[in-house]
Amino acid sequence: MTGTAATPKYKRILLKLSGEALMGTDSYGINRQMITAIVNEIKSVVDLGVQLGVVIGGGNIFRGISPAASGMDRAQADYMGMLATVMNALALQEAMRAAGIVVRVQSALNIEQVVEPYIRGRAIRYLEQGRVVVFAGGTGNPFFTTDTAAALRGAEIGAEIVLKATRVDGIYTADPEKDPSATRYDAISFDEAISKNLAIMDTTAFALCRDRKLPIKVFSILKSGALKRVVLGENEGTLVYC
Repeated sequence: MTGTAATPKYKRILLKLSGEALMGTDSYGINRQMITAIVNEIKSVVDLGVQLGVVIGGGNIFRGISPAASGMDRAQADYMGMLATVMNALALQEAMRAAGIVVRVQSALNIEQVVEPYIRGRAIRYLEQGRVVVFAGGTGNPFFTTDTAAALRGAEIGAEIVLKATRVDGIYTADPEKDPSATRYDAISFDEAISKNLAIMDTTAFALCRDRKLPIKVFSILKSGALKRVVLGENEGTLVYC
């Protein structure tokens, strides 16, 4: 059922933001204009009364499978990537506070001088109080991506859907940046996405969402108003359903 301007389709959502999304047109780090634009998108949803959890990646600073990690022990590199997500979470927190959003950061890594530890019950209580919760530190374990952290946190907090923000406005039959004839799916089942070998999330994250019957919506964070349209149930992005 399609939502209206006054009635969001979802009460509680988990938004997955990649670290690369914070770069904007820069080649590294955090672009101030881009993070402000993302926060404005988030505020438009928070103002609707939607409970929002955010999992942030760290690829704009460091990631364990990047060329910069070549020759490093994989576990050590992944821990460095987790620390990068904490830096991004703090930047996102400050930008949200400047926009008048009440926000808390919880980290799967124990860095209590900087952010509070991830505690599921506390996170849910924050959401119920209308606060945005940013989840940093991935799952707290090496060899797992922030996609998996998004699926895990989404399941733990009882989110109705995982929203995966990307550069592309959905899932296509082929790479739209390489094949101009590629067409976008409005919706596709988990089984069909697997059979077509569509790279939506990493395998662990995708399997967790499928097993928990937690739908995924893939949309472009670069399109103004796209996040709000998704939350209102409008035809935006691609829905992956059970």
